[in-house]
Amino acid sequence: MIDKLVIANRGEVALRILRACRELGIRVVALHSEADRDTKYVRLADESVCIGPAPPSDSYLNIPAVIAAAEVTDASAIHPGYGFLSENADFAERVEESGFVFVGPSSDTMRIMGDKISAIKAMKASDVPCVPGSDGPLPDDADGVVDMASSIGYPVIIKASAGGGGKGMRVVHTEAALINAWQLTRSEAQAAFGNGEVYMERFLEKPRHIEFQIIADNYGNVVHLGNRDCSMQRRHQKVLEEAPAPDVKPALSELIGERCAEVCRQINYRGLGTFEFLYENGDFFFIEMNTRLQVEHPVTEAITGIDLVKEQIAIAAGDTLTYSQDQVEFRGHAVECRINAEDPNSFIPSPGEITQYHQPGGPGIRVDSHIFNHYVVPPYYDSLIAKVIAHGSNRREAFSRMYGAMQEMVVEGISTNIALHQKIVSDSALHQGPRDIHYLERSHTN
Repeated sequence: MIDKLVIANRGEVALRILRACRELGIRVVALHSEADRDTKYVRLADESVCIGPAPPSDSYLNIPAVIAAAEVTDASAIHPGYGFLSENADFAERVEESGFVFVGPSSDTMRIMGDKISAIKAMKASDVPCVPGSDGPLPDDADGVVDMASSIGYPVIIKASAGGGGKGMRVVHTEAALINAWQLTRSEAQAAFGNGEVYMERFLEKPRHIEFQIIADNYGNVVHLGNRDCSMQRRHQKVLEEAPAPDVKPALSELIGERCAEVCRQINYRGLGTFEFLYENGDFFFIEMNTRLQVEHPVTEAITGIDLVKEQIAIAAGDTLTYSQDQVEFRGHAVECRINAEDPNSFIPSPGEITQYHQPGGPGIRVDSHIFNHYVVPPYYDSLIAKVIAHGSNRREAFSRMYGAMQEMVVEGISTNIALHQKIVSDSALHQGPRDIHYLERSHTN
C-alpha cells in the first residue's frame, strides 16, 4: 500500500506524476532545489522539501538528501521520474534498503539492463536480434581492437557500456582513425560515467530508431504496448516521436514485442521498460533498454488508452496487471513534439522569464508542461519545458492536428524550438513516410 509518495524529480514529469497520484488517492511530497521553490508542482503538492541548492549534484542527484526527505515526511515510496537518479541502480538499492518502495524495477535488474553488454547477452538469450558487434567489452590491446573492427566490418561505432543519452559513442569509418577513437571514447566514458568499459558494433548508415514499450508486474505477467518511432533526432537527442511506428509490418512488430516481453519474464523484470532498436531494411537490431518511464510515454498512452504512470505506481504497490496481451487495443496515431527552451538553429539553451504563454488546444491535443506566464526557466537543468501530443484516427490527421497546435502555441520572452517543429510537422517528405535518424540534421538544422 502506497499512501504517500516522494517525487524525486522536477519539471513537467514531476507534475505528471503528481496528477497520477491525485487520481490514485496518494499524497505527494515534492522535492525541489532552491531554484525550483516557486514551481507549480511544488505549490500543488501536499508537502514539499527543499533538498539543496540549484546545481543538480547538490540537490536532485544528492541521494542522502532524497532518502532523508522521504524519512522526515514519513513517505512510503519514491518515484524517480526520468533523468537524474531514475536509472541509478545504487539509488534504487538505497531506497529499497531504507524501507521505501522504489517505483521502478529492482536494483538487480537495473544493473543487468543498464549495462549495455549484459543487456545484449540477455536479449540474445531470448532470440532478440542485436547489431553485429564485439559481444562484450573491447580488449585492452590495440591489436585486438583492430582485429575486432576488421571482423565486424567498417564503419563501426564504439560505445560506452554505461553510456546513454547520446553520450559516450564515436563512429569510425577507417582503420587509421580507430585507435584514437577507441582511446578517446574510453576516456570520455570514464569521465562521464565512472566506467571506462566500451564495446563495438557495426554502424548502420541510415536506420530508424524504433522502441517497444513493455509493462510487467511482480507475478510474471508481461505485456508489450506497441512501438514508437523516435527517428527525428539531433545530436542523438529525440525531438519528435510518433506511435505506432509507420511502415512496420504488424506481424513483425508483434514478434519483436513478444520477444522483449519474454526477456522481462526471464530476468523477473517489473514496472515499465523500453527496448530501443535500430531498424533498417526491414530488420530490427537491439541497442539498449531504458529501465524507467520515457519522456515520450504520452504517445503510447494516446493509442492504447492506458495511463502508464498510474500503472507504474500500482505495480510498485504490488498490484497485478488487469489485462492480458490480447486485450491491448491500438487506436489511431499519435505524435509528440518536445518543446525546449533553446535557439531553434544553434540549440543553445535559453533560460529566462516567460513573458507570455499560450498553450494549444482542440480535439486530440494534450499538453504536458509545468510552465506558466512569468515562470523563470532556470539555467541549471534540461531545457525541456513542454510536450505537445496530437492524437488522430490516422497518421495524416495526427500530423494535421499537430501542425495547428504548433501554429497556435505561444512562448515569449525566451527562445524555443517551436519554429523548428513548425517546419518538421509541415514537411511533405515526412508526411509521405518515415525518415532515418539523420534526416532532421540533414534537412532542418544549420
